Amino acid sequence: MTNQREICSKFKVEYVPCYKSDKLGIAIESIGKQPIHGLRHKAENGTCGWYIWCGEALLNDPDFFKPLHVSHVNQYLPQVLPYLALPPGHRFLLADGYEDVWQDRKLLGI
Repeated sequence: MTNQREICSKFKVEYVPCYKSDKLGIAIESIGKQPIHGLRHKAENGTCGWYIWCGEALLNDPDFFKPLHVSHVNQYLPQVLPYLALPPGHRFLLADGYEDVWQDRKLLGI
């Protein structure tokens, strides 16, 4: 399996790891749908900035994302682990045989 440093190197970005005790937002109810989306804001208040959901729709429901410690991501979406060291302001999209990573400066308020 590709590791986080390899993904950062592949996309020529800084390695900014999450700590296992950090929290991220994950849409648990959407797991199992395709594609898998991830976006990273700046870390704050014990979070690493990541929000992860599956499927086409990003719902505007305040309960869409649930807090989850990074240490538990492997139980739900192990395929996203290699991408969690992408720096704030980055996004990823994963589907069967498909991978896209890009910078989204809007996530940084730029």
